[in-house]
Parts: sequence; C-alpha cells; structure tokens
Amino acid sequence: MSDKNSVNTSLLKQFTIAAQNVCAVIERTPARPDSLNDAILKAAGGAKKILFAEPEFLPKELFETFRKNPGVICYPIDEQISDVPVGVTEAFAGVARTGSICVAITPMLSGTVSLFTRMHIAIVRGDTIVPHPRDVFFIEHPLVKKWLKNFVFITGPSATADMGPLVRGVHGPGALHIIILI
Repeated sequence: MSDKNSVNTSLLKQFTIAAQNVCAVIERTPARPDSLNDAILKAAGGAKKILFAEPEFLPKELFETFRKNPGVICYPIDEQISDVPVGVTEAFAGVARTGSICVAITPMLSGTVSLFTRMHIAIVRGDTIVPHPRDVFFIEHPLVKKWLKNFVFITGPSATADMGPLVRGVHGPGALHIIILI
C-alpha cells in the first residue's frame, strides 16, 4: 500500500460509480480523526448505538474521536450484536470494477459487524482501491497478506430475488455506506 498522495483518481471514480450502481452510498473524507468522526456520525443518521470493529489495517488513532461518542460499542455482548442497527468496520481494499469492498474476518469482529447490523459503514483508504478482484491478492502489505485467507468481498447491501422481486437486507445489511479516506 502506498501513501494517500498516490490515490489513483480514475480508479477512485470507477469504484465510486460501480459502488453506486449496486446501491452503496459513497462519501469521501480526509483521513483525519475529526473528519472521519463527522462522516461516520452523518452516515449513521442519528443511531443511538453503533457497533465498532477495531481496525487491523487503518491507524487506530483515526478512530480516537469516534470511539468517545456515547453509544459506540467496541466490545459487544451477544445481544448487542443482534440489536444494534449500525456497524462500522474497516475495509482493507476496494475493487474499482465491481464497487466491492474487502473486509477481513478478524478477531476484532469485522466480519460479524459487517453482516449482522442493518446498516454497514465501511472505511477504506483511497489508495487501496485496485482495478480487479484478482488484484486484491497482490496487495503488498504484511497485515493484508495475513488476512487474505479469511475475508469477504461485499458488493452493495444484501439483496436477494430468490422468491420473486428483489428484496434488500435479507441476508445482511440493507444499507452499505462506504467512506473513502483521501
């Protein structure tokens, strides 16, 4: 992974369009604690409780302001996981072609938080957006290499048309909000 100054604007634009096409909401914000806090709270839409999966890839300092908000739950008990409407995780990469994000299944509950809340807010660095799904496997970062065995591609909110018309939120979050750090 490179520094934030090397964000590929054409990949960022392609990712944004692809993610919006699969009904994800996209927002860009500077990689600063105050800006990220404001973006997360805005996306959460006034939710009284928010599950937060501690980051593995992003600097923990980015979330210092956010963690201090009342209602942010960092270490939930089982009942909270099923009752809290909004979950916040990091994504270690984004895929421009599909608008997908990559969330590692880690001990810090990223996988759980990304699947069990009604709204998933994912934070991804702009410089980790790759052109194609296969490119995720070539990201040069020791932590990414460690978790590549256990991760999910998330492409838009959960949806199914198994039994008729398209229904969102059946097998996971009904809303996906992606915050891109620039």
